[in-house]
Amino acid sequence: MQTDTPKQSDPLAWVAGNDAPEKPVLNIGFMPLTDSASLIVAATQGFAQQYGLSINLKRQNSWASLRDRLLSGELDAAQGLYGLAYGIHLGLGCPATPMAVLMGLNQNGQSINLSRAMLETGVTSGEALARKAHHDGAKLRLAQTFPTGTHAMWLYYWLAAHGVHPLRDVETLVVPPSQMVEHLRAGRIDGFCAGEPWGACAIAEGMGFTLATSQSIWPDHPEKVLCTTAAFAEQYPNTARALVMALLDASRFIDENAANRAGTAQLISASEYVDAPLGALLPRFQGEYDDGNGRVWQDSHPLRFHAGGAVNQPYLSDGIWFMTQFRRWGLLRHDPDYLAVARQVQQTGLYHEAASALGIATAPGDMRSACLMDGIDWDGSNPHDYAHGFKLHALSDDKTLCESC
Repeated sequence: MQTDTPKQSDPLAWVAGNDAPEKPVLNIGFMPLTDSASLIVAATQGFAQQYGLSINLKRQNSWASLRDRLLSGELDAAQGLYGLAYGIHLGLGCPATPMAVLMGLNQNGQSINLSRAMLETGVTSGEALARKAHHDGAKLRLAQTFPTGTHAMWLYYWLAAHGVHPLRDVETLVVPPSQMVEHLRAGRIDGFCAGEPWGACAIAEGMGFTLATSQSIWPDHPEKVLCTTAAFAEQYPNTARALVMALLDASRFIDENAANRAGTAQLISASEYVDAPLGALLPRFQGEYDDGNGRVWQDSHPLRFHAGGAVNQPYLSDGIWFMTQFRRWGLLRHDPDYLAVARQVQQTGLYHEAASALGIATAPGDMRSACLMDGIDWDGSNPHDYAHGFKLHALSDDKTLCESC
């Protein structure tokens, strides 16, 4: 990591004169999830106001409603699933609308959870789930939160890494994250992949256990983003930059120390935000995991919001990865120009301006590398071969996964 330029002597220069936000009052959508924290902190703790912004937080009931309100202009920007932003841009399940990813909001912190009934029948590992999926008469019913979303991609990747084809061997359905525990309770699903605190809540209510974390699939993976339409970013560039700066400040504050984390957890647990018991929300917010099946650990790749800026930079390779998975699972019928699309969506120039003004380090390039759980390396350099190189895929399937987007 390196800093592009020294810290400005006055970062508030953006709110003066011609750099003042063109639209100072914003409606920002969020979902009741732990990783909405930086938006809530920015809106309520003065971080937005110092950049000339007033944020009206708008809690949403589902990712589909958040998408629709973002496209209608009812929301100016939103906490978004990485794949949701790219799905809209590519016209998957909705009319194609140019989108803008302004920054990353967090990494890690999602989980795959199974019901208590699955635990009692001995399905406590990927191998055991694969045996059940391949030999039982009835398909397992597993839920994710949005067809092009991160949770669908983590669930599919994890299943495929264990030899389970997510489109043929199991039945997957879409459920809003806050409704997952109730679906477990009613016996409608055997498990789910979603953001916290809903995995922890399933354990606290005796409804399930955690089989895998998303960071065990890809350590320090990209997760939620601050997204808007490209039209908004183009019409209000100063507003977009000021919003990124406010959220960078809020993200840095959350990750600064344990006391800030604890206070943030208390804030977001309130009924108007995540509406979850602090006892279920706080431990995983601090990286402390209990899987509900006797394993307790301090995670080496916990939910994080800043990490010196490493979380927030909108790497081109992160956006490209989601498109490779769309192609792998048949959401895209043809290979797009992966790099060109990522350059359209990822607002790297705007982010570098905002980070530089705050003295936040930025990586010298727009690609990063990782090794995922199956030992396959990803660095963004050859997305076509990567998308086509998996043993399990749906590239020859006729059906689309986006009929319910």
